[in-house]
Amino acid sequence: MKTLYLVLFCSLIFGLTSSAQTAKHDTVLIQKIDSMFKDDQFWRKEYDKIAKKQTTYSEETINRNWAVADSINEIKAKAIIAKYGYPGFNLVGEWSNDFWAIVQHCDDDISFQEQVLALMKIEVAKNNADKNNYAYLTDRVLVNKKQKQIYGTQIHVDLKTHKAEPFPLKYPKQVDALRKKMGLGPLKDYLKLFQ
Repeated sequence: MKTLYLVLFCSLIFGLTSSAQTAKHDTVLIQKIDSMFKDDQFWRKEYDKIAKKQTTYSEETINRNWAVADSINEIKAKAIIAKYGYPGFNLVGEWSNDFWAIVQHCDDDISFQEQVLALMKIEVAKNNADKNNYAYLTDRVLVNKKQKQIYGTQIHVDLKTHKAEPFPLKYPKQVDALRKKMGLGPLKDYLKLFQ
């Protein structure tokens, strides 16, 4: 009988914890991040359509609107960070990943990206943010600062050979082991995605 009560008590506690976590999700913030992410992706997708001639926009229009969308999103992202800190899974669920993508594109403010990276590190340690995304933002900040990256997530494609290469690596011999710790596959497989 005691076992039955213990099981029921544990089920109740875990059920409440799960419900409480869901209840903590900030739906207004989720909607804001979702809208920002749609703006973030729209002009990038249109740019990808240029080569296939599948867009009605000129390259100039796309580039101009892309820059405007990123600037507006950066302002909004800074306001979110100021109010909430890094919005992790417990606050916005899967939209935490969308917020990361927006910050990833704030390349004109490296100090902001570094601020977010520091906040994100705390959340990753609590399993409240994606460690893959943390690796990408780490490398993005390093490359933006003209330093060697750690995980090899930031690549460039040689326009003549069309071969994808990572920007310089800090630990080239250990890169796959470092990637594995962050849940990333081998670098050679990652580079194949860009060929």
